[in-house]
Parts: sequence; structure tokens; C-alpha cells
Amino acid sequence: MKPLLFTENVPEPCLPGTAFVPVRVANETQFARDALARLPLAESVLLLWQQVADPKFLQDLFEKWRGRAYEKALSFPSLVQLIADALLQYDGSARASFERALADDALPVTIPAAYGKLRRLPIAVSTAFLAEGTARLHALLPVRPTVTSAIPTSLQSLAVIVLDGKTIKHVAKRLKLLRGVRRGLLGGKTLVALELNSGLAVAMCAHPDGEINELRLVPDLVAEVEQRVPGPRLWIGDRAYCDLVQTGRFVAAGDHFLVRYHPKVHFHGDPERGVRQGSDAGGRPYTEEWGWLGGETDARRRYVRRITLTRPTDEALILVTDLMDAKRYPAEDLLAAYQARWGIESVFQQVTEVFPLKRLIGSTPQAGIFQMAFCLLLYNMIHVLRAYVAAAEQWTPADVSLEKLFDDVERELIAWTVMVTPNETATIFGAIPSVAQVRRRLTKLLGKVWQDRWLKTVNEKPRPYGRKPKTSRAHTSIHRVLEDHRRQHTRDQQLLNK
Repeated sequence: MKPLLFTENVPEPCLPGTAFVPVRVANETQFARDALARLPLAESVLLLWQQVADPKFLQDLFEKWRGRAYEKALSFPSLVQLIADALLQYDGSARASFERALADDALPVTIPAAYGKLRRLPIAVSTAFLAEGTARLHALLPVRPTVTSAIPTSLQSLAVIVLDGKTIKHVAKRLKLLRGVRRGLLGGKTLVALELNSGLAVAMCAHPDGEINELRLVPDLVAEVEQRVPGPRLWIGDRAYCDLVQTGRFVAAGDHFLVRYHPKVHFHGDPERGVRQGSDAGGRPYTEEWGWLGGETDARRRYVRRITLTRPTDEALILVTDLMDAKRYPAEDLLAAYQARWGIESVFQQVTEVFPLKRLIGSTPQAGIFQMAFCLLLYNMIHVLRAYVAAAEQWTPADVSLEKLFDDVERELIAWTVMVTPNETATIFGAIPSVAQVRRRLTKLLGKVWQDRWLKTVNEKPRPYGRKPKTSRAHTSIHRVLEDHRRQHTRDQQLLNK
């Protein structure tokens, strides 16, 4: 005898004005709802994904930013869903995702055609996908946001933005042209903006050449962040951003900067203001002084405040900022804020190892940049869940291990997709709820799911890190290899036509 869930049923009389619903469909839907009740993390992620991957939203995004790209059988929303399955269920294997979709008649093209679609995806679509998707996630953060302990009290009125570049590596040599290249391949250069107040990666700019200087991407990223994040903003960057050009860009819209000092730009102390001394939270001495960044004849010369922290086991940490008021913005707070800059390095590490970016799906810079944007968006989704979990237990999000939380999310998502068909999922998550409804549902779902093992492990006996052994850093950019091949091909055709 077949189980009741799959029994065929004879139509029964219906009440006037009601539609007949087969018992089989009703039972299947009820089974899916019962399963969902036991998978709160999966339901939470599906609710967030419903907001980010709304087909109309994705289609409008593609039409706005596609440039000369076009669609035929495989739409951009379908491609997004396929890549999401690859990253969330198949450990970054797109082929496994494509094969499953092909078996379920959910892939209208061949597998090589799906890879080709990913290979040609415009970079503008990828960066807009991250920025606009994150804007939707930002609205879903807890109503009473948990301010990370990394931001001192004196700076919480500012939107603290950390900038850093990320080169996409580990590109597989799938293209025939790349198989003979002995050096490592770089899949593109990205510049990412992390908002410390929310913990979300709010924007990204990218270039297909992985060997370019990331400073070329600063103007576009600053303009993007100014549209997405209300000011005033505090821009934090390492010593690469310490020049009169970048600092001028940071303050052009009434913002502020805090960057590590680089001796390529000379500092000239103000003899009319004395040098102040103090110590940071760790008891290390520091000095702060005021003066000019840049020479006297340079029209871009800027009056700044310089803070020098003495570190016994490392070189001195020297910061420059345009926050001149030492009482309103104490040096201790500025030093702590710069130390929080390492949060973006943690994001890059988690994006590479957890989501995973170390296994690139495509073989072109465009594909790698799209995967980078996708992984950052997944990071933001899990960070939103972490914010709700932390708020329910009175922890800060930094206390909760994102990797351990994601492991349980991935396990529940796999269980859901095994037990429930895509059509049933679409039936249950059909109508898109409002932001307020999603917040209330997430608060209810994640208020009672706490696991002690989600707490981040604290290294009570940190060992000193020595210098890393020298390794070969020989590499080249895929973009340059392809461009060289294209130019050579053009020259060959010109010679043939003569």
C-alpha cells in the first residue's frame, strides 16, 4: 500500500464557491510546512533569499546594468538560483547544480551554455547585485540594531566605512588558451566597502585585470557608497590611501578619513601647537600632534592630526585624520577604530573559506567577480541571521561564530531540498512579505534556536606569528592573457587581409 502522502484520490464534492484541492497536493504541502517547522534556520535563510532573489527585482536589475549583454533561454534570475544552489548545497560545484537542474527540467539550456552565460556576465551586473541586494538586507536588520563593540562611543554618530582590495585567485585553467600558462592566474581585482556599524559589505567595484592598483577603483566606490550609506561617513584605510588625492576624495562630500600614515607624503608639524601624550587601552604610549600633510607649494595640502602609537614588538602605528578635536574624538577611540579595520580581512577570509570563493566556478574575470559579489551577499545574509541570534541572547554579533552558524544553516537547507520539491517551496514562499513581517518572523524563529557551540572560540594563549616562508608569487592576470591573444589574433587577421 502506498503511503497516504502519495495516494491518488477521487475528486470529492466541494462547497459552493470553493476550488477543489486534491488531497495529495494538500498532504504534500502540509508535510512541507511540518518539515519547515523543524528547520528554523532554513526558513530564515529562505525568507531572506526571497527578498534578495525576487525574480522581478533581479530581472529589472539585469535590464538596468546589462549593457550589451542579452538573454535568450536562460534568464538572469534562473542563473542566480543555480549559483545559489552550487554555493549553498554543493560546496561550490556548479556542475552538480546544473546536472540536478537538468534532471529536474529546470535548466532550459545545456551545461556548457550555462557556463557560457556565467562567463560573459557584465561586471556592472555583479556589483549592482551586491549593492542592491545588500540594501534590501540592511532594511531587515533587527529594529534595535546591535552596535558592534568595535566602534567607540565617540564615533557612533558616523557611518564607519572600511576600504580594502581583494584579488581573486585560484582560477582554474579551464580555457584552452590558459592551459599552457605556468604561472598562477588572477581573476580580477575588487575593492570592497565594509560598513562597521551594520557589519555588512555594502558595495564593491571591480576590474577584470587582477594586477591593477586598487586605487583606480576608489572614485567609483566612493560615489557608490555615498549613494547607499547616509553621511557623515568616516573612511578608514591602510597606508595605500595616505596621499592627498585619496584624502581629498574622502572629504569632498563632507566626510572624514582615518588612514595609516605613509612617508611618501611628508608631514610638517605645526610649531604653534604642542605635542600631547597618552596611552591606549593596552597601556601602550602614544603621541598626537597637528600639522600639514603635503608640501607648502602643493595646493592640495591638508591640515591633519597625526597619532603615533609605540608598539614594543612591532613598528610604530602612525595614523592621520581630519578629526581635529581631541576631546570629541579621543586618540584612544581612533586607535581602536583603526584596529577594527581588520574586520574586513576577516570577511575576506570567511568569504574565501566558508562560502566558498577558493573554488571558482567560472574561468573568466567576469565569472570570478560575480562569484565574489555572490559570496559577499551570502556573507551579509548569514550576518543578518547572526545579528538576530546575538540580540536574542544579549551577545554582540562578533561573539557568534559565523562559520559554525553557517554549517547548521547549510545542513538544514540540504535537508529541506531533499524533502521538499522546488514547486512546494514556491507554493509556501509564494507571496513576498513586507519588511516588518520578515523582521517579526525572524525574531520569532531565531529567538529560541541558540546553541552554545555557536560561541566563537577565544584563543587564551595566542602564539606569536613569525615571518611566513618565502613562496613563489609568480602570477599573471587572465584579462591580460586574453587581451594579448585578442590583439595577436587581430594582427594576424590584418596580415592575412593584405
